Amino acid sequence: MSDVILEMRNITKTFPGVKALDSVSFNVRQGEIHALVGENGAGKSTLMKVLSGVHPYGSYEGEIFFHGKECRFRDINQSEELGLVIIHQEFALIPYLSISENLFLGNECAKNGKINWNETISKTKSLLSRVGLQESPNTLITNMGVGKQQLVEIAKALAKEVKLLILDEPTASLNETDSENLLQLLLQFKEHGISSILISHKLSEVSKVADSITILRDGATIETLDCLKDDITEDRIIRGMVGRDITHRFPPRESDIGETIFEVQDWNVYHPIHADRKVSTDINLFVRKGEVVGIAGLMGAGRTELAMSIFGHAYGTRISGTAYKSGKEVDISSIDKAISNGIAYATEDRKAYGLILIQEIKENITLANLDAVSDSIVINQPKETTVTSEYRDNLNIKCSSILQHAVNLSGGNQQKVVLSKWLFSNPDILILDEPTRGIDVGAKYEIYTIINRLANEGKGIILISSELPEILGICDRIYVMRDGKIVGEMPANEASQESVMKCIMTQQEVME
Repeated sequence: MSDVILEMRNITKTFPGVKALDSVSFNVRQGEIHALVGENGAGKSTLMKVLSGVHPYGSYEGEIFFHGKECRFRDINQSEELGLVIIHQEFALIPYLSISENLFLGNECAKNGKINWNETISKTKSLLSRVGLQESPNTLITNMGVGKQQLVEIAKALAKEVKLLILDEPTASLNETDSENLLQLLLQFKEHGISSILISHKLSEVSKVADSITILRDGATIETLDCLKDDITEDRIIRGMVGRDITHRFPPRESDIGETIFEVQDWNVYHPIHADRKVSTDINLFVRKGEVVGIAGLMGAGRTELAMSIFGHAYGTRISGTAYKSGKEVDISSIDKAISNGIAYATEDRKAYGLILIQEIKENITLANLDAVSDSIVINQPKETTVTSEYRDNLNIKCSSILQHAVNLSGGNQQKVVLSKWLFSNPDILILDEPTRGIDVGAKYEIYTIINRLANEGKGIILISSELPEILGICDRIYVMRDGKIVGEMPANEASQESVMKCIMTQQEVME
């Protein structure tokens, strides 16, 4: 494992107003798993986009060598021809095509312009077997869970004869079981000589599988740790990432819980396409003023579907049930009505649904409450600028200016913009769906602090998270969901990861 197969020498990449990478050097050895960690905005994804040709030669300074030969990739196709394959955090799969069609899209088994489907199906079965999937090659991607879709992405990389696999936050959307399966798969690839670069904010996973760990901070290399020689702890990694010690992962808060502010009773929701499939069944839940209520459950439990259906029937059909705010029945049958009744929903997919990436920070923050910055039907630009600047300062959004486009922000700062947008709508009930997904430990702490501040202001917070330590660390009370049903409820101070998982697996109710 001493043979270096990849060398990136003094890579510098500049965007308008910001130096994203500052003379970064990065090496990968044959058959190793090399973790790349750092805060959001540290330059991890940018470095990998340089490597894979997303940022083409000429748009950066520095040199790239693969197996001793200099590479000047003009696009991603050239890097893939050499076996460098990147799997982005957002899947590049087409939902209504089959597995086999996705695996060989752009890389078809064809001759004289005609696809050989027998060869395609045969190769698909072989690739699925290598990643441990039993699905039929004809299965549509839309009918598969997120964990299995991730495996399809990896099978797609194997179809391109991958030599160096780059994974950007591969477990961010996966539950613990799927995450563990993926990590074991990387270890199997290692045994067959395939090198991997793993970008992850889940330091426990990094410590479990990585042979080397490179830490980036503010676009520069801080250090590379050899996991076989160095004394590696999560605290040491965090210190390198943020430049300081973080003694507590969750900020302290003294709960001051008041009366019930929001409640749904007998809530039922059906799937928008498969009309006979129920995705929420007889849901009863409530949240009180100043309370942070967590909703735990495995991927596919129906948490997001429930949240979106509550937020103006944004998901589902044949929705029934009753919603109450401060004891009075309210109509939340449209998004406008939900917002007017003081409900806000921060989506788990900030890039697709939470932000308009090509617009400025200023325009994103005021989007949900334009009336507040308008004179009649005309936007009051000075007022919009003042409001946006206040949210930038209050939530510590790191940006060159409020005119910066949202697409150029780090994940943590994008999430702060999403929160700013909904806070500006002045909600009483805030539903946060995976608010810290894909962001680093430092940015997470800032998000937790914001949640505490909102609870202290008397708002009701409903938090959906796949990370049980997060649920246990910041919530006052926990609901547990499985198969679209609430199967348990417990005070957070009496809960543990074991008790929540037992509730999930056995459907045994644990009542407060």
